[in-house]
Parts: sequence; structure tokens; C-alpha cells
Amino acid sequence: MKKSLFAQAVGKFLLGVVLVGVLVFLPAGTLHFWRGWLFMGILFVPMFLAGLVMLKKNPALLEKRLNAKEREREQSLVVKLSGLMFLVGFIVAGLTCRFGWYMLPKGVSIAAAVVFLASYALYAEVLRENTYLSRTIEVQEGQQVVDTGLYGIVRHPMYSVTLVLFLTMPLVLGSIYAFVIFLVYPFIIAKRIGNEEQVLTAELDGYAAYKEKVRWRLLPFIW
Repeated sequence: MKKSLFAQAVGKFLLGVVLVGVLVFLPAGTLHFWRGWLFMGILFVPMFLAGLVMLKKNPALLEKRLNAKEREREQSLVVKLSGLMFLVGFIVAGLTCRFGWYMLPKGVSIAAAVVFLASYALYAEVLRENTYLSRTIEVQEGQQVVDTGLYGIVRHPMYSVTLVLFLTMPLVLGSIYAFVIFLVYPFIIAKRIGNEEQVLTAELDGYAAYKEKVRWRLLPFIW
């Protein structure tokens, strides 16, 4: 079980490294793009370490995180829009380097990298708090509502964290133009949350009461 799961995880990890590397460095036209290497490092090193921890301590959670096939038809559009955002955003960031378009100051990229890593730590905390998290919208057997920790602040802390993670990505890469493209993500995730809450309210016992208890979906005092 663990060997096959490890092979699956490593395969997807390496595919992600190659795909993101191509999308960033090929449009840049050079490997001498230090912001690209910084981004690759802060994205994939923590991801690899987190995968090892999950493989050892909670392989079931790792398996769920590797499953990306959506059952909800509406979510297929969300996944496609997110993929398109990443595709265009990374290419534009690389082109920004190649053609010398306005690049954000070095300090902005470094500060964004620090925020990205801090958000990654929060991402790990969300995974620790909620072992039912999968990449697809579904109610699992024996699933219970989690309403403590970060889930006592907002109903979807995972999406709150990914909002920060994704919006800092183009800043790490130094491209204000890519950042504008990534600004579509809040609207994409809002659509996903709307559909997810319909499913959870209908199928997960106690979720309706949880919505009354925790008012904010994504950002405290905002939405």
C-alpha cells in the first residue's frame, strides 16, 4: 500500500516540478531567472517534505489529497478555470523576465516568499486539524464537522490559505502582470465554496448548525 502510494506521490510530484519549470523558464528563455528558482524552491521543497510526513503519519490523507477527480459537475469548471489561470499566469511571469517588462523590486519577491512559506505552515495546520480534507468535494464515511482551531474562525481555512499562497506566487516571480491574472482566483474559489456548501449542508450532519456558529466563509469580517 505504502509503496504504491509513494510511487504515485513521487510521480505526481515530479510531473508538477517539470510542468511548472517548463511554464516558468521556457517563456523566460533562460535558466538564469533567480526569481523562478526561488519560486520552485519554496513551492516544491515544503511540498515534498509534507508528502513524506503524510506518507508516514497519515497515508489515507495523502491518498485523498492525490485524488483530483471531481464528482461534482460544477467543480470541473472551477478546476479548468484554475488550471487556465496558472497556465497563463506562469507564462506571463516568464515573458516578463524575457522581455524586460516592469519587474517588481527584489524586496517584494523576497517578502512574498516569506509570506508564502508562512502560509504553507498554516496549510499544514489545516491538514492536521481536518483529516477529512480531500481535493474533491465529497462527504466521506464517518466524516464529522470540524469546528475548532482555524475552523472556528472561518469555515474554509484551506481556501483562505490557498488564496494567500496563490496571490503571492506572481509576486515571488516579480510580475505585476501575472498578479493581475491571479486576481481572478478569489472569484473562482467563491464559486467553489458556494457549490461545496450546498453539498455539505445537504449531506453532512451538523454542517447547517456549523454555518450558524461560524459566520465567515473565507475572510473574517469580510465574507
